[in-house]
Amino acid sequence: MQFHKNELYHVYNRGNNRQPVFFNHDNYLYFLDKVRKYIQPYCDILSYCLMPNHFHLLIHANDATMQMKRIGNNDQHILSDGFKHLLGSYAKAINKQNATTGSLFQQNTHSKCLREGNASYGTTCFHYIHQNPLRAGLITKLEDWDYSSFKDYIGARNGTLCNKQLAFELMDLSPKTFYLDSYSVIESEDVGHL
Repeated sequence: MQFHKNELYHVYNRGNNRQPVFFNHDNYLYFLDKVRKYIQPYCDILSYCLMPNHFHLLIHANDATMQMKRIGNNDQHILSDGFKHLLGSYAKAINKQNATTGSLFQQNTHSKCLREGNASYGTTCFHYIHQNPLRAGLITKLEDWDYSSFKDYIGARNGTLCNKQLAFELMDLSPKTFYLDSYSVIESEDVGHL
């Protein structure tokens, strides 16, 4: 994965063959602990959502993201190595838990830079990430999903994983209209860009 300073990235991956990657409440919490350890030190996390068979992160590349690490004969961003460790350590724990072997996630984690084209991609992606469980029919209200940053943004939880202040600045979000804006309809053509 390549990153450029001060850009927004939608990072996501799903289970191999669309299989589940989270099997119980503790799995979600363990994954978030790994995100805190391997990802948060190297970028600003703006939003996240963990779904039964995939995850989404919206991140902002900062100075720490630009640090390089030598892996074999190649230099790569330290954040890329962080994602490798996040998924590898999580998969190892799940394989041990479930007495399974092999790949848990698809081979390539996707990292889409949102600077292209429309300036509203970041805001659209931000809301799209939070709307995932609603769109999947897992909940009827966004605040009913425990495994996204939505509860942090509405003050229902005091999470510290996301840089909420930066998200409000970068995406021109309004605290007064945030809740209603979060339910705004995202057209299918907008989702295609994410």
